[in-house]
Amino acid sequence: MKIAVDAMGGDFAPQVVVEGVEQARDLYPELEFDLYGLADQVTPLIKDQTRIKVINTTEMIEMGEEPVRAIRKKKDSSIVRAATAVREGQADAFFSAGNTGAILAAGLLIVGRVKGIDRPGLTSILPIANPDHPGQRFVYLDSGANAESKEKNVLQFAQLGRFYSERVLGVENPRVALLNNGAESDKGDTFHKNVHAQLAADPDVNFVGNVEGGDLLLGKADVIVSDGWTANVALKATEGTAKLMIKLIKAGVKKGGLRALLGAWLLKPMLVDIKNLMNASTYGGAVLLGLKAPVVKTHGSADPDAIRNTIGQIKQMLDSKVIDETVEYFSPTPEKVDNLTEND
Repeated sequence: MKIAVDAMGGDFAPQVVVEGVEQARDLYPELEFDLYGLADQVTPLIKDQTRIKVINTTEMIEMGEEPVRAIRKKKDSSIVRAATAVREGQADAFFSAGNTGAILAAGLLIVGRVKGIDRPGLTSILPIANPDHPGQRFVYLDSGANAESKEKNVLQFAQLGRFYSERVLGVENPRVALLNNGAESDKGDTFHKNVHAQLAADPDVNFVGNVEGGDLLLGKADVIVSDGWTANVALKATEGTAKLMIKLIKAGVKKGGLRALLGAWLLKPMLVDIKNLMNASTYGGAVLLGLKAPVVKTHGSADPDAIRNTIGQIKQMLDSKVIDETVEYFSPTPEKVDNLTEND
């Protein structure tokens, strides 16, 4: 299995990208890596070139560039070249820590959608806040690829999330929930009420109803779906709250004197465990589900461990053949065509 890597993407590229790739290479002997980027910067950083090949590019897409324009203009950028390698069958997956919009555009315009899917969904794998069972995760989409969604898009997100949860995370008959402003079935605007009714009527989906933003990390569902605008706002609010709590705890310890410092020292092992439990980098990057191959993006400030973990996530996707199942499910069949005709 070969992964095309944008070596120039991220706040600390190419250094951390190379370090993370080398960690993953040592961990997964079946993986090969093509690193796309400025060869004079990338090659000297590689300690061991076993199963790693550097492919020189002459352009970079910066974080602040307009995504679609950059993809169309900078044909020899590391993002475009890596995505093109996947489209042409020279690699099995595309990974980057770079410009999110450009990665989404490259995935959509170069790698291409699975036939039958209208809009791919940006999918985050998030931790469940359950100290008794550390490592539990759930699938969350669309976390930002589409600011506006139609009802059928969210229904497709439910299927994409279900496949990922089953195939990659190993969850049997995953529980699917809709992010809404209340847990009751009659909550929400017309859009959310209609989506709720259609999910409840779908025999392929183990639909468990609505989930409120405050319950996002409590493990009430294995897959949580929403339109991209709502899901992105809820996710950022959750992340912001976690950062605020950490900041308040640190400030309280500093102001609390010797007794507070002693208490913090005694609690440090527990606090470290909680930090690791809730660290999204432990669980990999965000996947653009609904494309013909895995396209995975980790955050720009990722360290080598996050790069390694994200590559492990890609390997799980390739091993599970979740893309193949997606293609099969959404491929037109005579029965599906007849149903669509009747619905129209």
